Amino acid sequence: MIRSCTVALTVAFLACSPGVVAEAADARAEASTVVADVRTLLTEARGASALLCSLAADAIGQRGWGNHVGAPSSPLPPVRLDGDDSREVAPAAADLALLLEGLASPDRCVRAVAVSVLGRSRAEEVTTALSTRLRDGDAAVREVAALGLGITEPTTAVAPLIGVLRDASAGVRANAAWALGRIEDGRALRPLLSAVTDQDSTVREAAVGAVGQLDSASAVATLLRVLRDDRAASVRRTAAWALGNIEAETAARDIADVMAREPDAGVREMCAWALGNIESQAGVAGLRISAQRDSSARVREQAAWALGNIEDAGSAEVLGTVVARDTDKRVRSTAAWALGNIGTRTAPEGLLRALEDSDEGLRLKSAWSLGEIRDRAAVPALRSAIKREQNARVRKALLRALVETGERNEEMLTELLESGDAELRAAAVRGLAGGRVTDPWPWPQPRPRPFPRD
Repeated sequence: MIRSCTVALTVAFLACSPGVVAEAADARAEASTVVADVRTLLTEARGASALLCSLAADAIGQRGWGNHVGAPSSPLPPVRLDGDDSREVAPAAADLALLLEGLASPDRCVRAVAVSVLGRSRAEEVTTALSTRLRDGDAAVREVAALGLGITEPTTAVAPLIGVLRDASAGVRANAAWALGRIEDGRALRPLLSAVTDQDSTVREAAVGAVGQLDSASAVATLLRVLRDDRAASVRRTAAWALGNIEAETAARDIADVMAREPDAGVREMCAWALGNIESQAGVAGLRISAQRDSSARVREQAAWALGNIEDAGSAEVLGTVVARDTDKRVRSTAAWALGNIGTRTAPEGLLRALEDSDEGLRLKSAWSLGEIRDRAAVPALRSAIKREQNARVRKALLRALVETGERNEEMLTELLESGDAELRAAAVRGLAGGRVTDPWPWPQPRPRPFPRD
């Protein structure tokens, strides 16, 4: 039944590992088609063994986060390798030989399973065997070996991986660059900077992402050149991420300039994230424009988040306008959160009106922000809102905002003591006693942070 799970495992490894190219470009295109075809995925999974299905389901479930692992009851029985279900497993000698043989299988599913199991081991013999296979005559073997070294992250593999950055196969070069980024060894910086000019866009993207992992200020000029000039939007997007990840403050103005003229929304979104992560005032003017005017809701949302993360109090008017007027509820919700994070002490009218919005997420973040702003002028709006609010979490946020603004209306707080929500009653008690109400604390938007290939 090996073939029956080929699609599932191909999808799992290609779709769930940011920056990893487990197959060549034509295989990635095939996999992306399969991802969209749920019927095919489920049909291909029918009849596969529990071991293979568990591996596929684990990968599709984002490698342990949010999948079936640890649930009281699962469609699949728990799978143990070598009697141990921990993250690191040292395969027995006989199993190691079989797994290494599997790396050379013509079946992609077998190669994917073999490398995933090998990746659970940090044993020296596994690292040595994978490094040796970087010299194999079959490009598919070299490619999967580089993938395995990226999973296991051995520093002893840095030199062999650098050696295959000039491999004839684009898949090998891309996986080697990705693996070097995972290992995060400074010896790889110069070779990776050379690889950002590779003729293959997948290799350039992997190299740029790896440079961003190495956190070197000396790479800023090269990354800016890629951000401005690379012909592939995916590579430019990754360059923006890399600049943000290394917090290249000297590049903030250049990133803002690129964001203003970049035609691709994904690149603009990542530029906004980078500026927010760098937290430089140099990007504020461009972010204010993007938050209000960009044609993409994702870019506007990211720009609003960035202004909040920079904590630019001067952006209160802009963010208030976004909360009041934007057509996308996520953008408005993120702008509402940002207002509570920037240090302003005056609540914009748009934030007060948002307490009446039909979207409870927006009401929650607006109430939280008003608790951070602590503007006494907001008390009447907060009182009205808490009387009509039906959502328990939003009511707690409204109560917190009232207490934080100094409102100690005993009649209102006493009424809340009769609430059916135990947490709300406890918050009211703290309010009556003059204490602070710390919850709820809504997580900032957007969700999730837009890493490359998100």
